[in-house]
Formats: sequence, C-alpha cells, structure tokens
Amino acid sequence: MTFLVLAQVAALSLWFVSSATLPGMMAEVAMSPGQQAALSSAVQLGFVLGAFVSAFLGVADRFDPRRVLALCACIAAAANLGLAFVSPASAVAVLLRLITGIMLAGVYPVGMKITAGWGLKDRGLLVAILVGALTFGSSLPHLATLMGGADWRVAVYSTSIAAFIGGAFVLGTGLGPHHARSPAFSARSITLAWTDKRIRRAYGGYLGHMWELYAMWAWLPVAAAASFAVSLDVQAANRLASLTAFLSIALGAVACVWAGRSADRIGKANVAMIAMAGSFVAGLATAASFGGPWWLTFALFIVWGITIIPDSAQFSALVADAAPPQLAGSLMTFQTALGFLLTFATVQLTPVLAEDVGWQMTLAVMAAGPALGIIAMWPLRERSGAMQ
Repeated sequence: MTFLVLAQVAALSLWFVSSATLPGMMAEVAMSPGQQAALSSAVQLGFVLGAFVSAFLGVADRFDPRRVLALCACIAAAANLGLAFVSPASAVAVLLRLITGIMLAGVYPVGMKITAGWGLKDRGLLVAILVGALTFGSSLPHLATLMGGADWRVAVYSTSIAAFIGGAFVLGTGLGPHHARSPAFSARSITLAWTDKRIRRAYGGYLGHMWELYAMWAWLPVAAAASFAVSLDVQAANRLASLTAFLSIALGAVACVWAGRSADRIGKANVAMIAMAGSFVAGLATAASFGGPWWLTFALFIVWGITIIPDSAQFSALVADAAPPQLAGSLMTFQTALGFLLTFATVQLTPVLAEDVGWQMTLAVMAAGPALGIIAMWPLRERSGAMQ
C-alpha cells in the first residue's frame, strides 16, 4: 500500500496544475474567461472520457491494474510537461490537459480497484487513505506555485517529474487477497448501478458530493483572491489565495484518514452524511464571509476544505462492499465517470455564474450539492453497518 499511496500522491499532483498556475500564465499571455475555464474543464472532460471507456471495456478488471496505472501516470506526466513548451492560450494547451485527464482515469479508479482488494472489514479506512493521497497530491501544485515564485513553469516541471516517479513506484505494489479479475466486461456491472438500491443510493450521494468538490477546488484560488483583494493588495491577495488553496486541500487529506477509521466503526453511510452536513454549513458560512475580514474567510475556506472531501472515500467503499468482487472495478470506475461528467459542467459554468451573480452567491450554490447528497443517502443510514 505504501508504494500505491506514493504513486497516487505523485500522479494526481497533475490535476490542478492549470488552476494553480493560472495567475502566472495570465501575467505572461492574455487569456479570455473561456480559455481559462477550458484549461481546467478539459481535465474533467478527459477524465470522463477515459473513465467511461475504462468502465465499458472493464480495463481495471481485465488487465494487471499496476501496469495500467504505471503506464497512464507516465503518459499523463508527458502531456503535463508539454504545457511548459506551448502557449497557455493555445488549443494545444487545452488538448494536453484533455490527454492528462484521460490518462488520470487510469490512475485514480484503478488505484481504487487495487485498494479494494486489500481488505473487507477495514475497506473504509483503506479507500480513505487512497482518497487522502489523491487530496494531498491535488494540493501540491499550489505549494509548487508558492515555492516557484513568478515562474509558473516550475510547478509544471516538478509535478511532471513527480508523476513519472509515481508511475515507477506503483510497480512495487502487490495485489491483495481479495483482488478479483474478470476475463471480459459484463453489462451487468452497469445495470447493477441502477437495479441495486444500495449502489444507486451511493451513486446519488456521490453526485451531490461532486457537485461542489471540483468546482470549489478548481476555482478556490480565484474566489479567495477576489475576497482577499477587498482588504489586501493584489499581490498579497494572490499569494494568500495560493496558500489558502494548498492548506484547504492538503488538510482535507488528514480528514479522509479520520473518516476512514470512523467509517469502519459507525458505518460508511453515516460518516458520509456527517461530512456532507459539515461541508454544507462550511460552504454557506464561507459564502457569507466573502469580502469580509480576510482572516475569517481564510479560516472558513480551510474548514470547508477539511469537510468537503472525507465523504468521498465512503461512496467508493459502499459500492465496493455492495458489488460482486469481479465487478467492483467497473462499478467504481462508472461511478467516478458519472461524477466527473457532472464536474465538467460545474467547473465550466462556475466562472460564468460568478461573473453574473458574484462569487458570494456562486459559493452558496456549490454548497447545495452535499444537501442533495444527504437526501439521496438517507435511506442507508441504518443499513450501513450491514454493508461493511
């Protein structure tokens, strides 16, 4: 598991490179709002395409998942590295981000498949650790941007190198005693997502969770900078926004581990709903503080970041628990694909909505997602113990 966690942290540092480096890119070349959004949403769209293809072909079930993950991590790293050599405003840059997203579909869901094979009773904790790795890895571009100063390419170089190394690390990972492979894809793995009530409700909770998660993560630096700029100069506001993004996302990784430990004791569905309730309240509070004292908005963004992610692992673990072992990989990949299809829309539309109604109202709209997720998950609250 150690090598797998390191590989996930390294490879998934590629995800928010464009979001973290956007201020530096814009200082170098003029970019329209549409071009800015395209760099982030292209990763989401690519991930959706890759995840759907992987789900329908049963890639995570039919092939050695370690080799799939290693290959995809290296190709994603190469595509990310290409950003340093093209104009950020070009169509090629968007294409490179699209390729990165497609390849990351062979990293995160496949890592989930490997993790699910290592435990049954403690599966909630194991999957939570992997989601924590994804979360911490997602925060690293913001740290690299802070350390790299004015040159945004430093973050591109460092995350690309990390992902190449991560691809090598995963080859040292073993497959657990509960790992199952199927020789061919079965359409039952998709129909089961609707016919099995437990899986369908877990999917519903996941979609509510994804409504806010990636829109918040992708646009946090921009929204935070806009709020901080009310009381700070632009340069200070931008640097504080990068720090806010790093801490908000990175500290969420710690919360994932706590949630995983709790889930195996009190139930995965219960922990997911507790986290969503916290995220809903934190999101509304952050929206209410927008443009106010910078220290208050800073603190609330941190709280929101801590509460927004711990539920993520539980949706995957609930699906893995309810699914036949030989179909778990395809079901988790399909779940992820649906979630990221939703995030493509939310990431793309967030700046449009912010321009129309302002960031305060936009942040409040994000917070509606976990409320809907709780409604979808509510019937599972008394049955979660039986699903462990």
